[in-house]
Amino acid sequence: MDRLTAEDRTLFEAAEAVRARAYAPYSGFSVGAAILADDGRVYAGCNVENAAYPVGNCAEPSAIAAMLAGGGKRIEKIFVTGPGAMPVTPCGGCRQRIREFASDATPVICLGVEGEPLFTTLGALLPHSFGPEFLDRPR
Repeated sequence: MDRLTAEDRTLFEAAEAVRARAYAPYSGFSVGAAILADDGRVYAGCNVENAAYPVGNCAEPSAIAAMLAGGGKRIEKIFVTGPGAMPVTPCGGCRQRIREFASDATPVICLGVEGEPLFTTLGALLPHSFGPEFLDRPR
């Protein structure tokens, strides 16, 4: 935790605050995500489980939805927190969702609150990714 910058700590605090409000009655695994967006604002989201498991939301797309609703367009940095000692990294589907609004170089910080943070990039988490630029068509 000593390696966190002031900006990282702001994101950590936002992710932890929203993680406390996660709805995870089935797994008991609460996750928070905080995004620093291109508009300079921080947007946060938590996981929301559902008795019909496939229709729940992970924290990362919840934070992305908050960003879009708030006017942000691009992810400059994302911080993901969860329980335990191991860094809680975005699942595969969330990595692709983040990719829609971020570049390979976008910093991703992952933390299990009892351990040390993992500092990585989206490109390291999702190498050789498929993004919106592959679908560019003449207009």
